[in-house]
Amino acid sequence: MRKAGLTHLSLQDLKNLLARVHDGSLPCPFTIKELTDAGLAYLQDRVDFLGGLDERAVRAVLVAVIAERQRSASRS
Repeated sequence: MRKAGLTHLSLQDLKNLLARVHDGSLPCPFTIKELTDAGLAYLQDRVDFLGGLDERAVRAVLVAVIAERQRSASRS
């Protein structure tokens, strides 16, 4: 079965995840425990592939996806 990446996360979930990375409450690379400690346990099965990335990579992915979502929303 193929994973859907970040397509099933809401824009708010993406922003929350990025905010936790920015404020340091979610260190990168992160574990499920750290995701839970940051209050994001409900995302664990949808963002597990980000867990092995360093902070710079996680930020880059999240910023790009958020920008694309916002761009798509502004076109609608």
